[in-house]
Order: sequence, then structure tokens, then C-alpha cells
Amino acid sequence: MELLAKFNYWIYIVLMLVGLWGVIGKSNLIKRVIGLGIFQTAIFLFFISVGKLEGGTAPVRDSAHQAYSNPLPHALILTAIVVSVSITAVALAIIINIKRAYRTIEADEIDRMDSA
Repeated sequence: MELLAKFNYWIYIVLMLVGLWGVIGKSNLIKRVIGLGIFQTAIFLFFISVGKLEGGTAPVRDSAHQAYSNPLPHALILTAIVVSVSITAVALAIIINIKRAYRTIEADEIDRMDSA
């Protein structure tokens, strides 16, 4: 039963491991960018869930509520999402230029071409 109480943390761990495997274990540059996106998404979900207080409401002054959820993690994650989309766009643009220069997007083949 305690395992299910922390179910969301297990989901974050699985998503982070899948993203990390995509970044480290794959040779294809597009798959690495996708892995980076999955990893970032896991971090976003983690911070958003940590920012939610059980029984808390929006931080609007009201005498009926005593506990408020912190809005700062949510605001920071909105900024991080914008940065993540920008990083993905720049990474894909760089991959297009690599494809034009090397005729491949496999990191192993690019390393072989550079060392030859």
C-alpha cells in the first residue's frame, strides 16, 4: 500500500530513466533530443507536484482557508517549458546542419568521419 502512496514519484523515476537512456544510450541525434525532452518533462512534473500542498488553495486572501499552495514552482516551470522548447528547436536546427554536412545523423558515423 505504501508503494502506491508514492506512485507519482515512481512515474518520475521511470520517465527520468527513459530520458537518460535516450540521451546516453542512443546514437541517433534525433532520438537523443527526444530523450532530453522526456527527461525534462519528468523534472517538470516532479517540481509541479512538489509545489502542490495537500488541502492547499490558490494564494488568494480568504479567511476560510489557512493553507496555500506555493505558486513559485508553477511559475518557474512555465519559464522552464519555454526554455525547453527553445532548446529543442535549436538542437533540431543544429541536427539539420549536421545532416547537410555529414549526410548522416548517427553520432558513431560522425565520429568515424571526423577521426579519419
